[in-house]
Amino acid sequence: MSHLPNCPVCHSVYTYEDGSLYICPECSHEWPQQGDVEQQDEQKVVKDANGNVLSDGDTVTVIKDLKVKGSSSVVKIGTRVKNIRLVEGDHDIDCKIDGFGAMQLKSQYVKKA
Repeated sequence: MSHLPNCPVCHSVYTYEDGSLYICPECSHEWPQQGDVEQQDEQKVVKDANGNVLSDGDTVTVIKDLKVKGSSSVVKIGTRVKNIRLVEGDHDIDCKIDGFGAMQLKSQYVKKA
């Protein structure tokens, strides 16, 4: 008899195989037999306004005047932002802008330079 993994949700020992899935009869949780599938889904792809894929360290250009929250200043269209860092959350990009300091930007308002 082969050893099947316990359910990751309820830790039941009564799991069984069904095709390429493991299934728990106690909580009805299903998960793939290969753990690599979950890791591929977790990687979020961040794209700029033109659909180009962004990565850490890229240089981008702002395509719209952006108001700075809590200030009366504006990040002007055409401002170049170097060495971006991608993060999770509502704002996809962490960066430093000359004259403004550390900021977070949404990827929909930048294009890859």
